[in-house]
Amino acid sequence: MTAVTGKTVLITGASRGIGEATARLFAAQGANVVLTARSEAVIDEIALDIGENAMAIACDVSRYGDVRDAVAHTVGRFGSLDILIGNAGVIEPVALLAESDPEEWGHAIDINLKGVYYGMRAAMPIMQKAGGGTIITISSGAAHNALEGWSHYCASKAGAAMLTKAAHVEGAAQGLRVMGLSPGTVATQMQREIKASGVNPVSAMSWEDHIPAEWPARTLLWMCGPEADAHLGQELALRDEALRKTVGLI
Repeated sequence: MTAVTGKTVLITGASRGIGEATARLFAAQGANVVLTARSEAVIDEIALDIGENAMAIACDVSRYGDVRDAVAHTVGRFGSLDILIGNAGVIEPVALLAESDPEEWGHAIDINLKGVYYGMRAAMPIMQKAGGGTIITISSGAAHNALEGWSHYCASKAGAAMLTKAAHVEGAAQGLRVMGLSPGTVATQMQREIKASGVNPVSAMSWEDHIPAEWPARTLLWMCGPEADAHLGQELALRDEALRKTVGLI
């Protein structure tokens, strides 16, 4: 038995990277897993590979109706929603603020910030009624430090970090466990997009500098257990060696 055995988890942005790794790990630990992403064919294939305790739902997190329906389908299929992991996010288009496209800039906010809000808005009433649940937002060091070409990403991640704190303040008394995880740089498609942009020091990093997606997945699993209760309402950083040791990554 683990902290997620028999629980139902909904993961946004589950078609690759951290989302996919988390879905596979949680399912292997006995959780019912709901994978959401815009790329329906990809998550269908992943869910099929995981098995009968996985379900794929096409969902654009920038649309509240999509997120609300995904939560409803989750509860309809598995009877509960115990864990929400707000992982969906975009880094493109990387652009200097004075040269950025307002529509594209705003769409990044719709995904990275409003998408987190929509997940919380749809899940919190269900969890509160059930007497508890866990909500974890995938954050970033960019939430706390401005980087050239990333005004959309930094601003949206900063907003999502504050949303996470707000959800803790409002939900803790009803049994909600709310936290953020800043994974650092992870070897995913997003890092390939950052590399291709050639903007700011992150794009100059070597592929070997990035941690594997399985590390944040294992940390998320740990955060769902009682050992992480001392960190409720906080943002954990996977750059912290003490956290890595606690989780068993080094």
